[in-house]
Amino acid sequence: MTERRALTILFADVSGSTRLFETHGDEVARRLVGSVLTALAEVTARHGGRVVKTIGDEIMCTFPGPLYGLLAATDMQRRIKNDSTFAADNLAIRIGLHHGDALVEEHDVFGDAVNTAARMADKNLARRDQIVATASTVQGITHTTGLRVRSLGQIRVLGKQAPIEVVDVLWQEDLAHVTTVQRVMQAVAASDRSRLLVRFKSQVFELDEGTSFSIGRDPTSSLVVETEWVSRNHALIEWKRGYFMLADRSTNGTWLKIGDDEELLLHRDETHLRRSGTISFGQAHPLDSSDLTYFQCGDA
Repeated sequence: MTERRALTILFADVSGSTRLFETHGDEVARRLVGSVLTALAEVTARHGGRVVKTIGDEIMCTFPGPLYGLLAATDMQRRIKNDSTFAADNLAIRIGLHHGDALVEEHDVFGDAVNTAARMADKNLARRDQIVATASTVQGITHTTGLRVRSLGQIRVLGKQAPIEVVDVLWQEDLAHVTTVQRVMQAVAASDRSRLLVRFKSQVFELDEGTSFSIGRDPTSSLVVETEWVSRNHALIEWKRGYFMLADRSTNGTWLKIGDDEELLLHRDETHLRRSGTISFGQAHPLDSSDLTYFQCGDA
């Protein structure tokens, strides 16, 4: 059965694979490329996406909306960049994505939106370590999530009569050397209210200044984390004194990591959240990043 549905479509292509086959041989190279694709598939699942197919050294995924796809894309880049095995073989990825209507079948997705997304990931447009998206995909998102973009201008896409505007999604932590685009394609009215994006697995929450956000095993919590080392009423995020404050109320404590700073343990104490980082409830940051809660501060 075929149905038309609005989806965010993402293509990720492994950069450096050709040289890998030349230097390591087919078997080793194929195994390494397969490891990259497996890692990308894991990130896709954590963000509520679906892997449609892999084509050689490329993966095609779909997500229910632009925010899921954009967050997955940034996590994909960080996952590959921070893996020492991939770095040793100079492997990287380039990503392209677009949100639009597509024809969905049981095992595949078709249509103009797919073609546009594939064009974003083309090596003639996207470079290694880069995320390229259509401007319409990021419209209305960047101010409320902290995701930052810069315009790459307009390009012509096969099958489109008019050129379309594309952007570079900036995923690196250190962006001091990059000019960021503070507008969100003029479609969003300016607001002076602060926002905080909180993400745990496939759940994404947008908090504003009036929000009280509870975390714990209690089923009435705003974010329910069902693990034995998390207390029933573990932590609380509130807007206080001009900041989003994280307060620990637990038995085992809460670990906070902001950017590349050292991990901080909170126990029956509170601190303000700034920039972006990760939170681990009840234990120090585990090796499995899927158990972490991510946050990003930003102004609407």
